[in-house]
Amino acid sequence: MPFRGFPEAAFTFYEGLEADNSKAYWQDHKATYDEAVKAPMEALLEELGPEFGEGKLFRPYRDIRFSADKTPYKTHQGAFIGTDVGAGGYYVEVSAGGLLAGGGFHAHSADQTKRLRAAIDGPAGAEFERIIGSLSEAGHEIRGARVSTTPRGYAKDHPRLELLRHREFMVLKRFGEPAWVGTRRAGTEVEKLWRQITPLVDWVGEHVGTD
Repeated sequence: MPFRGFPEAAFTFYEGLEADNSKAYWQDHKATYDEAVKAPMEALLEELGPEFGEGKLFRPYRDIRFSADKTPYKTHQGAFIGTDVGAGGYYVEVSAGGLLAGGGFHAHSADQTKRLRAAIDGPAGAEFERIIGSLSEAGHEIRGARVSTTPRGYAKDHPRLELLRHREFMVLKRFGEPAWVGTRRAGTEVEKLWRQITPLVDWVGEHVGTD
């Protein structure tokens, strides 16, 4: 099935799930989830796959084994496309808040963060600084776990201290629910953003690598 956008029913489905996160609601609206959320997301991943890689649709169920919050369902549908090298990749999400997309690097180990900081500290750091600066100037949200102090082993007056404080870097753009989100343009906007993020994903793949 070709990607045609995310229908209004996708967002109203998650508005309802936020109000009633129960098995009864889920079962009563499962067909809406399948048709308005899951199917378009799978179609989008298939359409963007030739350029960015094979996508993975995250499970809609929460892992509540060790959580005080026992609500059974996630209030968003996320999908991820990883790369052949490194921990970087691309992300897209649908929720009651609309469409969100982004990408970057989510740390899975202390060694990855160590390699990230070493690369930022070294000659490759200048390129990384330009990449992050360009994405920030474009109005994208730069996120990622970070420390508020100076990382061990680095000077307090390091010229890239703010970058070194990060354990990971993720770039997000919140599209919301514009009129075009229900059309093919939604795929074009995600594709455009992912292309802007590609230099970051490539840099991470080269300098951080896998676990």
